[in-house]
Amino acid sequence: MAATEQPQVPEDAIATEPQLPQLSPSDFRVYNSMAEHMDYFHSRFRQTWKTLYDACCSGKRPSQMSIRQFLSTGLEFCHHIHLHHSIEESHIYPVLATKMPAFQKELELLTQHEQIHQGLGRLQKYLERCKDGEIDLKLVEMKGIMETFGDVLWTHMDDEVKQLGAEYMRKYWTVKEMQRMPM
Repeated sequence: MAATEQPQVPEDAIATEPQLPQLSPSDFRVYNSMAEHMDYFHSRFRQTWKTLYDACCSGKRPSQMSIRQFLSTGLEFCHHIHLHHSIEESHIYPVLATKMPAFQKELELLTQHEQIHQGLGRLQKYLERCKDGEIDLKLVEMKGIMETFGDVLWTHMDDEVKQLGAEYMRKYWTVKEMQRMPM
């Protein structure tokens, strides 16, 4: 073989992740429990986002919702996501980060939190100023604020549930460890 030639490596010799055995229904439930739990919260966030964003797009609040209720819904949305992320960052991510790279500080899920909170902060300040009577609510302005972080919020919720799903969790944790998770 000439010095410049590379040896041929058979395709089946290339390192790939080993195929894991199929999970029993019971083990699947255990491994998937955090994803299901997280998706429960995320579905509530999506529902509230949709209510707020649809109003911004249509230019009118839902007919059954007063302006005070609409502003409160928006402020509660901001508060609930902030609280949700605080719990994740204090109690959930540190445990997961011991074995799962996706939950380590410098990686994407926490970076997404920072991007989301920049937009949430702007939305919260805007809604508070409206609630306090400093400015009038302009749905087109609210829509513009929501669009600054909407894509990353939705991507984050999807990414997080995927990372917490059974197929990922089983790579890093035993069933006994899963049963002791803080969620």
